[in-house]
Amino acid sequence: MALYLVTGGAGFIGSHIVDELLRRGESVRVIDNLSTGHAENLAAVRQRIDWHENDIRDLDVIRPWFEGVNYVIHLAAIPSVPRSVEDPLTSNAVNIDGTLNILVAARDASVKRVVFSASSAAYGDHPELPRVESQEPRPLSPYALAKLAGEYYCQIFTRVYGLETVALRYFNIFGPRQAPDSAYSGVLSLFIAAYQRGEIPAIYGDGEQSRDFTYVDNAVDATLRACTAAGPVGKVINVGTGERHTLNETIFLLNNIFGRQVTPRYGVPRAGDVNHSHANIALARELLGYEPKIRFEEGLKKTVAWFRSTLAS
Repeated sequence: MALYLVTGGAGFIGSHIVDELLRRGESVRVIDNLSTGHAENLAAVRQRIDWHENDIRDLDVIRPWFEGVNYVIHLAAIPSVPRSVEDPLTSNAVNIDGTLNILVAARDASVKRVVFSASSAAYGDHPELPRVESQEPRPLSPYALAKLAGEYYCQIFTRVYGLETVALRYFNIFGPRQAPDSAYSGVLSLFIAAYQRGEIPAIYGDGEQSRDFTYVDNAVDATLRACTAAGPVGKVINVGTGERHTLNETIFLLNNIFGRQVTPRYGVPRAGDVNHSHANIALARELLGYEPKIRFEEGLKKTVAWFRSTLAS
């Protein structure tokens, strides 16, 4: 049995990772200050984890929780392009300084490996599709820049200090527990919440922008593979499905699922948003043995079912 430390473990992706680790019989420690995570995401397993409500910006406070840890899965962040545009200082403090604190604490505690949740936002609007890890990064927002800086810090800690690190560039993760109640929430959670409430979903742009929407179970699988696989140390690896879908196509699918014919409200594109996101996942297949098991439409139906049960309660 290994001890895993999950930063941001009360968040959307983090809580799913915690659940799967417990299902596998592993020991789990969580750090989360609940600024974007929610305690209820872990309510069912709270008695089975070692929980610490701390902020990753405070190195002295979080240091003790790295002792005895085998693997760190670093998800704690402010995961929002619009919020980073509005408040770049906080984005920098959490997403860059906080990540550096995690790496320092992991190094000093002789942690075996850190898996870092990087972002496809690092690619920006690079014209080549699908995105491949060898492309030059072109971040368009403070959030994207911060996540890219985290990748570089991971690689430096591997080269300079010998700390094993893996950076996973997540592509548009969605699924149950994704917050539906914020302007900074993922686009699918905002869409579904609007349908559930009988409202009109909003699209910023013409709706032809596309995303490699990746159901959360796929991201969990890739992340846990990255903890123990032999080949990915020091690498940056895409985690997506290798497919892309436009927002207009997504509205069509949601119309079918909900049995409604909704025409979205179209608005001005937002600063920092990219037009297209599409992952080449060859490296994940090679180094992690990863293969997405749940495709977009199936994941969309699962997510809608969760939102229906949650928002109705």
